Amino acid sequence: MDLAVFAGVVSTGLFVMSYLPMLLKAARTRDLSSYSLGNLATTNLGNLVYSVYVFSLPFGPIWLLHGFYLVASALMLLWFLRYRPTWNAPRPATDAQDGERVLDRVPSTS
Repeated sequence: MDLAVFAGVVSTGLFVMSYLPMLLKAARTRDLSSYSLGNLATTNLGNLVYSVYVFSLPFGPIWLLHGFYLVASALMLLWFLRYRPTWNAPRPATDAQDGERVLDRVPSTS
């Protein structure tokens, strides 16, 4: 194995390890509120277009890394769409003065 392929294998492993906590947390909590539909859709579109380039290369670590990115970004988009609150759900009322959600207020005992 030459140095370039070895570097590709090591970097693929590092990138996968850096993504796994995000994927596991998203799968466990089903909370993807910090992600936007636009970002996830653009990421998936970019990965699909980039696939034309990656899969034209000889088989190697880049195929594995890109395959992982394809699966990870598709999962995040699917989970976002599946676990999102309904689009038209009513939002809690807010106090115009300080932006505090009315539902978060603790009733006073006085």
